[in-house]
Order: sequence, then structure tokens, then C-alpha cells
Amino acid sequence: MSLPLFSDIKLDTVLDDLNARLDIGRQIVRDVSGDGVKASWYDVVEPLQAFDVEFSNFWAPVSHLWSVMNSSELNSIIQQALPLITEFQTEMGQNEALYKKYVRIAQSETYQGFDDAKKSVIQHALRDFRLSGVGLSAQDREAFKEKSGQLAKYQAKFEQNLLEAGNAWQKHIADKSELKGLPESALAMFRAAAREKELDGFLLTLDFPFYLPVMQYAENRALRQEMYRAYSTRASEFGLKPEIWDNTQLIHDILKLRHEMARILDFQNYAELSLATKMAETPDQVLTFLEDLANHSTEPARQEYEELQGFAASIDPSIKLEAWDIPFYSEKLRQERFAFQSEDVRPYFPVERVLQGLFDIVSRLFGVHVVEKKDVDLWHQDARFFEIRDDAGVRGQFYLDLYARPRKRGGAWMDGCRDRCVVKGELQLPVAFLVCNFSPPVDGNPSLLTHEEVMTIFHEFGHGIHHMLTKVNHAPVSGINGVPWDAVELPSQFLENWCWQEEALLPFARHYRTGAPLPNDLFEKMKRARNFQSGMKMVRQLEFALFDFMLHYNYNPDKPEPYMQVLKTVRESVAAVPYPEWNRFPNSFHHVFGGGYAAGYYSYKWAEVLSADAFSLFKETGIFNRETGQAFLEEILERGGSAPAMDLFKAFRGRPPETDALLIDSGLLQAT
Repeated sequence: MSLPLFSDIKLDTVLDDLNARLDIGRQIVRDVSGDGVKASWYDVVEPLQAFDVEFSNFWAPVSHLWSVMNSSELNSIIQQALPLITEFQTEMGQNEALYKKYVRIAQSETYQGFDDAKKSVIQHALRDFRLSGVGLSAQDREAFKEKSGQLAKYQAKFEQNLLEAGNAWQKHIADKSELKGLPESALAMFRAAAREKELDGFLLTLDFPFYLPVMQYAENRALRQEMYRAYSTRASEFGLKPEIWDNTQLIHDILKLRHEMARILDFQNYAELSLATKMAETPDQVLTFLEDLANHSTEPARQEYEELQGFAASIDPSIKLEAWDIPFYSEKLRQERFAFQSEDVRPYFPVERVLQGLFDIVSRLFGVHVVEKKDVDLWHQDARFFEIRDDAGVRGQFYLDLYARPRKRGGAWMDGCRDRCVVKGELQLPVAFLVCNFSPPVDGNPSLLTHEEVMTIFHEFGHGIHHMLTKVNHAPVSGINGVPWDAVELPSQFLENWCWQEEALLPFARHYRTGAPLPNDLFEKMKRARNFQSGMKMVRQLEFALFDFMLHYNYNPDKPEPYMQVLKTVRESVAAVPYPEWNRFPNSFHHVFGGGYAAGYYSYKWAEVLSADAFSLFKETGIFNRETGQAFLEEILERGGSAPAMDLFKAFRGRPPETDALLIDSGLLQAT
């Protein structure tokens, strides 16, 4: 099947095209669920899968444009479209006649002969029917459908408010002295941003490549405070245009709707509903997991913060350490202790060399090769297109969009553009979107990455190979589809490990001007600094995870606890650093209130345990051991969601996962 033609997308016809396709889908559902239709894979599942694939191929590029080339017109379309799509999905999930067809397929003798992937398709469908309310009364089904559509609308509005509020803040600085301490790489980026607006001097925005250098290096404390406040109050009552962009009420509405939907389905709370599709089985299992990590990291984190306070006081006895001081003094302490700062390695990581190094590593591990293709229709001049090939031919393809720009969502992510599947006898190859927000090339110099950014592109490519190297031919369980949310981060976090290995990193870490390799002493400093403030980093993620989970687990509809109070309680339990009262982090927590991580942010740490334990086998056998790489390819990457994630992990590792590898890697537990 052909790739999407972004230049042919006509926004003025998207909604009409969408409605026409949904009407076709409704007719197909009626056709396959009719009394005269045999309950078989061929008669029921295949026609529905063919429609789903065609619809996804239509909608994925439109949704992608909303993330990378946002506009008021496109946003209006998305706000209207998402409730329509949700309504269709809920209608289909509540169709009793269709559900009974799947039940009969699962009970048939033919089902016993299905392979794992086909069985998983049926079992996941039966689960999703139940989670869509197929067994509810007519009144409850209608209420559930209405709430699902409203939730989709609210979550999209949350995302849009965050994007608009972040884009609206800018600061023009004419005098370079106000930016004392900042590295030249950041200053060049600020100058280029100013030139784009036909301004002299420097322009600062809240895009993360702009924000982080200011927080780490700017000696101008007032500037750090100003940017911190702007960043941490986005889309809140303390941010810009709160009458338009404040997400406070949306958060309350989203939580209320989620709880109501969970109760309609007979779950006690949304956390229980969330876990119905995850590796973790009960809320107690999640909380015990998070509390175990907290027990190992809270005290070290608080000791690290006390140490930082003492260090800051040694430089400025009058200072009272505030949130906007922590990255600044942390960077100075890291420099003093390890003679290392993030900027030191940036010249050795030009983006092209990093990409080639990444592709070479994946080639050595899994026997595949990455080749760039030109003459492909793209949405922006920065976007690129590649193929992944093995000896038999093309395995998958991906788009790459690396640089920050206006109207592009912040952060980094991988999303599916095409799923691997066989439709009407034709194989469709998987295609991925890989998106980052790195500093763009400036003044004829290439984009230069910090080591943290190198890990980011490795992380997203890990998601990418999970999607693209699948050998499953049924879209609902191919690639990342059907993989539990708390296991889907395994390949991404797993691939980050090679960023710390000399044999993997040093061949591509070369100076962008001279080609000189990264000096060994600098690499050793970087490794020694790896676990600097690892306790503080760990509890920061635990803070996010516990806030998200407790917010959904303990929600009381009769007297909902203010979300800022929930956050305060969590911070009192695990946080190491104080926050100002006006910090409104939840208002920009798009993973939970706009994305798919609701009552599931713990998944990052859960999957980090899986990835650290998986990598420990490579440490035992050799980081480029082909047999181990082949085993990971065959048991994890190629099988997608075709079998339970725990079964796949145990097939690769030979046992269930253990948390010790993560704690040891983080420096929070001594190896025995």
C-alpha cells in the first residue's frame, strides 16, 4: 500500500471524508454482525480489520499533522473529529450482535487451531467489548458512549491549551550580558530565533531546547525565575490568558468523567479500569512496586538535596535555594565533582553521526540496515524518510522529524503511520513517525546533541524498531499494537543502554569539525557522572507516577480532593525538593490528561525494570552478542502484542523480571 501524501491533504474536506468513512464502517459492522453471517475469522474479523487498516491509513497522517504542523483550522477539525471517532468506536464496542460473533469464534473448534496472534486478536477484542460496555443496559450504554465522546473532546482541548499557552510566551533580550554563563550553542540558537522574527539580539521561548540551557547555565537568577514561572504555570490560572488556556477545570472534568466511566463498567475506580489492559494486575501491585522503589531512593534523594543546599551556600551564603536554582547549582556541583558538564560532549554528537551510530548499533544487534530514501512526500523541509532492510528486503519504514519549531508539540515520541498486516492478500509494511525537538542547525553548523538527547533518539528508535520489525500480520497485535502500556517502553528504554557502552558509543562520537574521537578521559567523566543525583531523578519520576495513580485510585465523586492537594501529599511522601505554591505542573501533564498514560505513568518505571533486566543478559553474554540480539528480536520485537508481555519477557530472559538490575544501574543498590 502507498505512503500518505501530505501535500494532498485538504483540510476543508477532512471532516466530510471522515464521516463518509465512518458510515462505511457502520455498514460493514451491520453486514458482518447479521444473523445470516457465519461466525468465522474470514467472515467477521477480516472485513473489520480491512476497514480498520484503511481508516487508520486515512486518519494517522491527519492526526500527525496536528502534532507537528498545528494550525487553528486543523485544531478546529481535530476538536470536531475526535468525538466522532470515539462515538464510532464505542458504538462498535457496544454492538451485542458483533460481540456474540466473537464469542462464538472463541468457542469454535477452529479457534483451537489459531496461532498465538489470531488468538490474541480475538481475546483482546472480547476484552475491549467488555470495556466498551457491551454488557450494559441500553441506558448505561448510551451514558458511557456520551461520556467517552466528551472525554476525547476534553483531552484534545487540554493538549491544545498547553500548546497555545507554551507558544504564546516569548522573551526578547537585546543585551548579551543578561545571558552570561550560557554556552555558545544556546546563544546561537537564541540569535537564530530572533532573526526569524526580524529582531536583533536574542529570543527565548519555552521550547525545551531553549528552556533547559537557561535553567542550567544562566547566571541571571531573575531570568531563571521568570522562565521557570512561565514554564511551570503554562495553561494554568497563573499563566498567560487564563480565561482561554487554563486547564484547571478540564482536569476536574476529565477525572470526573474517567471515574464515572469506570463505575458504569463496575470498576471501583479508573485505576482498576486502566489496569485491565496492562501487565500489572492490581492497584496494590502497582503501589507496592512504586513504594519499593521509593524506599530505596527517597532518603538518598533527600541527602543529595541537602548536599546541593550546602554547595549553593558555599558559593552564595545569602541564597535560599529555590526551584529555579536547582538545575543551575546542580550543574555547577556536577562540574566541580566530575569536571564534566553536558556541553562538554555536545561537539562530539553531531546529529548525522549520532544517527549513523544508532543505525550501526541496531544493524549489529539485529542484522538489519537503515537506508534513507529521497523523493518522498513530506510535511516540512526538516522531515526525512528511511527504510529498514534485511537480507530478504524491506522490513519497515519511518519518517524522522528532529528539530523544534513553532506550532509543533513539545517532547519526543514515536507513533504509528502504517501497521504491518495482510489485507486482501497484500502485505502492508509498518511505517513509523519518529519525532524529537532538538536544537536545529544554526549558522551553517550541524545540530549538536547533548548525551541526554542522544539517549532520547535511541529511546524513540527503540519504539520504532518495536513497531517496524514485527512479523505479526494482524494489525491489532502487530508492532506496538496490543502491547500492554506498562511493557511498551521496554524496547525504547532497553536501547538507551548502548549510549553508555564504550564499544557502541565511541565509534560515532567524533568532533563535528575535526573528526577527533571523544577523548577517553571525557567519556570516563561522563560515566562517573551518570548516577549524579540519581536519587533525586528517581523520586521525581515516582512523584509523577504516584500522583497520577493516587489521583485516579482514590477519586471520591462526592468530595473530590483538589488535584494540587493530592500532589502536595505525594510530594510530602517522596519528593526531595520544595516547589513554590504557584507551581502548576499538573496543568501541563499531557501524558496523563491529554495522552494515554492515565493511571499508567508508573509504566515508565515498570518498563525500566524490564529493560534493565533484559540488558543485564547482554552484559553477561556481550553487548553485541548476536545470539542474544537475535533472541530479543524474535521474542520481543517480532512478536508485538501477539502473546502476554510477561510470557515474552520470560521467553527471552528465562525468568520473571527482577528490580535489582535497575537499582544497581541507578547506583541505589550495591551489586552482590
